[in-house]
Amino acid sequence: MLTRLAKITGTANVLHGDDMQGYARDWMGKYTGQPLAVVRPADTNQVSDVMQLASETKTPVVPISGNTGLVGGTYTDGGILLSLERLNTIREIRPEARIAIVEAGVIIANLHDAVDEHGLIFPLLFGARGSAMIGGALSTNAGGSNVLRYGNTRALCLGLEVVLPSGEVMNLMSELHKDNAGYDLRDLFIGAEGTLGVITAAVLKLFPKPAAYATAMVAVPNLAGALTLLNRLQMASGGAVEAFEYMPGNYVEMYQASHPETRPPFDTPHDVNILIELGATAPRDVTPDENGEIPLTALLEQVLVDMMEQGLVLDAVVAQNDTQRAGMWTRREAAAEVVLSQTPRIDSDICVALDKVAPFLEQMDAHLQRLDKSARNICVAHLGDGNIHYSVLPSSESPELADRITETIEDVVQGLGGSFSAEHGVGLSKKPSMARRKDKAALGVMRQIKTALDPLGIMNPGKVLP
Repeated sequence: MLTRLAKITGTANVLHGDDMQGYARDWMGKYTGQPLAVVRPADTNQVSDVMQLASETKTPVVPISGNTGLVGGTYTDGGILLSLERLNTIREIRPEARIAIVEAGVIIANLHDAVDEHGLIFPLLFGARGSAMIGGALSTNAGGSNVLRYGNTRALCLGLEVVLPSGEVMNLMSELHKDNAGYDLRDLFIGAEGTLGVITAAVLKLFPKPAAYATAMVAVPNLAGALTLLNRLQMASGGAVEAFEYMPGNYVEMYQASHPETRPPFDTPHDVNILIELGATAPRDVTPDENGEIPLTALLEQVLVDMMEQGLVLDAVVAQNDTQRAGMWTRREAAAEVVLSQTPRIDSDICVALDKVAPFLEQMDAHLQRLDKSARNICVAHLGDGNIHYSVLPSSESPELADRITETIEDVVQGLGGSFSAEHGVGLSKKPSMARRKDKAALGVMRQIKTALDPLGIMNPGKVLP
């Protein structure tokens, strides 16, 4: 098998033994697999050849991109880890059409840099963008901080190139905003976590780069007041709010404890801290006035002043330069580092309607008192889209306690009409939640789709479907 793989990709691109360590262990350190080999094809044709061989030999194949996943989606024991890292070409950037045609191994930050030269952005923004790749983002339908304005990865993709389990290449590389010719197969593969095929390339949407940002840290009395602030800013700015991120007081305390060299967001601590960012391109919003003030910033400041006078905003600091803006974002993007430093820990990635975020947190506080009086929670949230990264720090490492807390989180989320999986995917870690919570008819349809496209069951087996 290894000899035949080497004939496809070259011996140097079939890794085994110690050379696989950086691939076989996930970023969280929770899952360490034993792959047959790590195979690094150079192009779509080589991916196709690898899949044909895998189909012939009934060998499992697990696609892997930047290996920044959080749910064990790239674990394999005895399968081929198919690394897309060498498919890293930005094939085209077409500024007038505002599209980029890229291969799956393109690092997201590299795409950011490339389109920036054209005054454009690819607005997928999250902490791991310096190593995460387009293929992984598409396979998990990644979210991030700018979903509020631009949507998640599915909303940013026009077309795909996919290698099916048989090795057949399916060309869905549409550049069209309207194409109603049959079933939408593109959206079927986005978010499928490599269980239906291997995404090798994509046509992605680009947007004008904001000529000015207005960024602020704002303290409000409660989360209901935060939504009032969000809605007023959206109305006043014509929908220019790009990010609306919630950091509770205990998260800010933990961040400051691990980064004592930084200043806290406010002189007085607050329970509800919001990072707000607006972006604008129109000259009327970004051209400084005679006093040197940018209208977009002035608008943000005026809304904050008006709400302060009404008691709806307690404190606010508006970034005056890029350094201050970067400092505000660094605090928020350190969330993974801050949370992962706490053990033992039970993580979740849930989504509820915007006005259900506060009820979720209130109900969970009450349940934690019942389940484990010494437990604490730490969370951050993309409050503008209802996605909460909610972690519980229990008093013990008891698996039974962890199960009770996890199921309680699911109970509360389900009762509020939410989802137990917002943007990280299902992988291995959320399969029990899929079994408990996903609509049974929906699971049945998913299994039928899996069987139809992957009858041998070789594509990322054991993931997503319970």
